[in-house]
Amino acid sequence: MEISQSLRAEPCPRLVVSPRVRLDYPAEGEDQQQGVNRMQHAAGPHVRGDLSSARRRAAAFLDNLPIEENYEPIVRQNWIARWTEIGDDYCLLGDLNRKKGAFHDATEACLCALTAFEVARRLADGEGSQYRELLSKVEAGIRRFDLSLDQKIEQVQIACHDQTELPAYYLPASNLHFCAPSVICISGEQETGATLLGRLLPVVFGRRMSVLVISHDDVSNHSHSQPEILLSCCLDYLSVRPDVDATRIGLYGEGLSAVLATDFAASDRRLAAAVCDGGLWNWARILASVGWMTRTAETIDEEVVSARRSQLVRQLKCPVLVVAGGRGIVSVPEAIKLQADCMTARIDLELAIPRMIRTPEGVEIENFVISDDCTFRWLEHKLARSSVPGA
Repeated sequence: MEISQSLRAEPCPRLVVSPRVRLDYPAEGEDQQQGVNRMQHAAGPHVRGDLSSARRRAAAFLDNLPIEENYEPIVRQNWIARWTEIGDDYCLLGDLNRKKGAFHDATEACLCALTAFEVARRLADGEGSQYRELLSKVEAGIRRFDLSLDQKIEQVQIACHDQTELPAYYLPASNLHFCAPSVICISGEQETGATLLGRLLPVVFGRRMSVLVISHDDVSNHSHSQPEILLSCCLDYLSVRPDVDATRIGLYGEGLSAVLATDFAASDRRLAAAVCDGGLWNWARILASVGWMTRTAETIDEEVVSARRSQLVRQLKCPVLVVAGGRGIVSVPEAIKLQADCMTARIDLELAIPRMIRTPEGVEIENFVISDDCTFRWLEHKLARSSVPGA
């Protein structure tokens, strides 16, 4: 993922597919510690190390997918099975650590498992029963995380103006002694809130920011209220929480949720930072409409185009990060032009381009590990007290 410069995973040896070595409970006659030691030794190197090491390995695997060599469905199925097995083994390791009271180690193992399951989910690309099984494993991983620490996930119901409620997940910041920044995270149009939460837990854990995770479908398909009103209710909810700094609330949306994020950031000036599409989806629709009606879109004056392209983003009074390319809805060329327009107008907009790998089957796989880490570092920086005007 690029934000002004290239950020790539550290190179590492290609993942070697080896026979499954299952973790199990202590054998008869072993004490708890002997059993744990035996099983950790038998598990092999793929379930050792801390969370940062596990995520580096996942990022390096995605960054070096050998798609040109023997990339066939059976190879992809082997990778999916392997990463699923790694996730399962981390879950078992977490259970063992929890039994012996090593709750921090149990949490790290759970977060490693969620990362492995997300790799497998990306490779599965929404296919059938295997994909549904992975979603179930993610939900089970979230429940394991909730058992490991005092930092509990809250399932909350946010009151809306039409007397209905919006379901959400809330993860408090790791430091509960101070008011912390918070980010409203809207899942992509093909993701549930739980799926996004499972992907983001390894990213936000330990960052001293809270997250409120909501589903795209719950926001966009609400029967009575517009998305901007629902998101305003989410902002109201966070603003009155005693553990949230109301002056440092950000917004994150991807896919079509990035459009919702732009529209809301333009309508509510309480936001301190937004990851959105910068109005480019609506701009693309305008261009398509003009081109269809006049057949002369290519003759429009470039200065007029530039002014119209940045029209919506000028309404955003907070720093903006636009994620372009890949499986998203934002065109890289248009995003680059928008960034140039904003630089000229001194608008605080940055551009991120995730690294994507396109397989011979036409499947695009994003290195989500690097993308998510990069995005939340940006949010962490923009929501720092010294970066927020008046904070």
